[in-house]
Amino acid sequence: MTAFQRKRIFYQGGFFILFVFAPVFDLLRFDLIEGHLIVFGRPWTLGLDDYLAGRIDNTAMALNILLRAIAPALLLAATVLGVAWRWGRLYCGWLCPHFSVVETLNQLMRKASGKQSLWDKKPGPTRHPDGAPALADRRYWLLALPLASVFALLWAVVLLTYLLPPAEVYGNLFTLALTRNQALFIGAGTAVLSVEFTFARHLFCRYGCAVGLFQSLAWMSNRKAMVVGYARERARDCAACPSFCDDACPMRLKPRNIKRLMFACTQCGQCIDACATVRRNHPESGLLDWIDGQRALQADGYQGLLAREPIAARPIQRTTRALKPAVPASGAAG
Repeated sequence: MTAFQRKRIFYQGGFFILFVFAPVFDLLRFDLIEGHLIVFGRPWTLGLDDYLAGRIDNTAMALNILLRAIAPALLLAATVLGVAWRWGRLYCGWLCPHFSVVETLNQLMRKASGKQSLWDKKPGPTRHPDGAPALADRRYWLLALPLASVFALLWAVVLLTYLLPPAEVYGNLFTLALTRNQALFIGAGTAVLSVEFTFARHLFCRYGCAVGLFQSLAWMSNRKAMVVGYARERARDCAACPSFCDDACPMRLKPRNIKRLMFACTQCGQCIDACATVRRNHPESGLLDWIDGQRALQADGYQGLLAREPIAARPIQRTTRALKPAVPASGAAG
């Protein structure tokens, strides 16, 4: 594992812990019983009760809505979209607790079946430096499938603590004294998330996550944003590589494609690390690397047009020339 990936996992792990314990310490949650947000242990209200009781006028109420609802929401959206505009879906690849689950289960399923996802048509390429085939170990299914359910249960419980007092939820859970509504929420949430984590992890990230979608839209609007660049002029060096970069991508993208076909890229950099296989034979550099600014602008619409088989263009060109009708030599006709 590279230093880049260790750093990313450190951020992912830290944010996952924050996601789990933020409600416990009242850092951020919405209390359905109290009917308002709690931020850093203090109530965050709009003052609606005071307004209905006549203790504040229309101007004060409008100011509360502006400063306590609209302004924070706009600030948060501007921050997330601004980061995405410049660097892409960094929240997804570096912080999102859902994506950290996706990557964890991907690795276990690869060890169990050779494939990161049940939807992959065939196992990925070998990862042994000597070229020996990588044999799947089905015993890993005994870890992957139960762990998907464990993550689903954890998510369901944590989401409930964002809505109800965490002490009540965890207390009732540990004593097996959940209320009917609590049991329904946790049971339904665990069932739905278990299916999603098992069958549709990256599909949700690509097509179902609104946070990821708006980040991608912001990123696509900036043609100079950071992106994975492909050294197409050295595509011949890919000939002996069995697409390690394609297999490494947790979103099942083709990293050598042009930017618009990498719409759901999470900037995790795993494809770049996988390209180290090529770098071993070509020490000058790998074929994939981060680019931005003018280089990204130049690469947009150019890189990876022949992503899957880059050198296949040459035989196609020879075939095209071979199909041209021969020009008869002088005096040969007639």
